[in-house]
Amino acid sequence: MTSALRYAYRGLVVPVFTPFKANAERSVNAYLIPRYSDYLKSNNIDGVLANGTTGEGMTMSVSERKEVAEAWVEAARRNGQHLIVQVGGAPLADVKELARHAQSLDVDAVLCLPELYYRPSDVEELVDYVKQVSEAAPKVPLLYYHFPDMSNVRVHMGKFLESVRDRIPNLVGIKFTSTNLEEGSHAVDVENKRYVVFLGSNLIIPAGSACGIDSFMPSSTNLFPELLRSIVRHSSEGDYATAKTKQQRVVCAFRKLSQLGPVLSAMKAAMSHISPIAVGPSRKPLRSFDTEEDQRRLMTILKALI
Repeated sequence: MTSALRYAYRGLVVPVFTPFKANAERSVNAYLIPRYSDYLKSNNIDGVLANGTTGEGMTMSVSERKEVAEAWVEAARRNGQHLIVQVGGAPLADVKELARHAQSLDVDAVLCLPELYYRPSDVEELVDYVKQVSEAAPKVPLLYYHFPDMSNVRVHMGKFLESVRDRIPNLVGIKFTSTNLEEGSHAVDVENKRYVVFLGSNLIIPAGSACGIDSFMPSSTNLFPELLRSIVRHSSEGDYATAKTKQQRVVCAFRKLSQLGPVLSAMKAAMSHISPIAVGPSRKPLRSFDTEEDQRRLMTILKALI
């Protein structure tokens, strides 16, 4: 059995931040997206995920998410980048609308979180949910977004993919943001490696590669694109000693940035200092690092990292 839609992309995808203005509303700054795309392209990043967790997609309205998706479609096409748009984390009617919109834009794939309040509790409930999303956009490859620490949906991904069979013809894989590599390797092996598995963790790329995972979506690529490309390359070549040494640099950066508060917010604040792209603050309930003391502490950490 094979998916009805072919999906050939493998490798590195960067989950991008959504640029917000530093006003009270934290308005979307879509004007910055073409430059953001150029920055990634100049660092040989050919895959982009918009409106995901890193992009704070779940803090945005449907119209804002459409605006961001449209801006990224235009920028990604100009730069020849593979574009995935995350549509979940909203009421099902809105998820379906966002999926239809993404299909109308001819994006390369759609990623979808589960229902986050009346959440699926077992394999069959999850299959039913993903099937409903797929039916709203049947012509675009669909990826399910497994992030149990945030969504609290703890359905085993190997068992989920085994249960799909031919019920969701456009399901081509998952984003697997978990450190449970038994589960991840099980997902990789389903139906003779039918599905792509994108590892979402920033911290275990060499280990994931050793378990058979060949595609990755680490948010730290925004800050350290060359380093992350190098970790993925060494891992794919089986040079795990070098990959592990470089992976430790990412682990160290995460530990230091997490000392400031939520690591996502700290990474977004750091992005404006160590790249040419000023992506602006985070939206509430995430914290913004905009006080003088915040900036002083951030700069102290960045000097130690760079």
